[in-house]
Amino acid sequence: MSIETVIKTYESALNANDIDTILALYSTEPVFMPQHAPALFGRDAVRAGYEHVFNTIKLNVRFEIYEIEVTGDWAWARTSSAGRIHILSADVEVEEGNNELFVFRRENDEWKIHRYLFSTNRPL
Repeated sequence: MSIETVIKTYESALNANDIDTILALYSTEPVFMPQHAPALFGRDAVRAGYEHVFNTIKLNVRFEIYEIEVTGDWAWARTSSAGRIHILSADVEVEEGNNELFVFRRENDEWKIHRYLFSTNRPL
């Protein structure tokens, strides 16, 4: 799977609240760094982080890829995402937008998300 395909699969899985597919895209030792929260280290913590996200909001976003750089078994991608989120507790929908940085590592000849961080580009 190419890095572009990993990102598009991640996008689809986010919009579908599909934690199992998301975790399958991550490396064996992932770190998820969500905005306004501590970094989450390891598969169990990353799973718990996405469970929290999906218990809080429903996403409908699309990613745009701006650049991908590859060096051996490592790569990074700079993206942005935009769309709408439904805030479940308030039952409201708002515009969503983030800048993201993905760090990939090749494991068993497959690109995996090794580190992922994002921050809003639409502050409230």
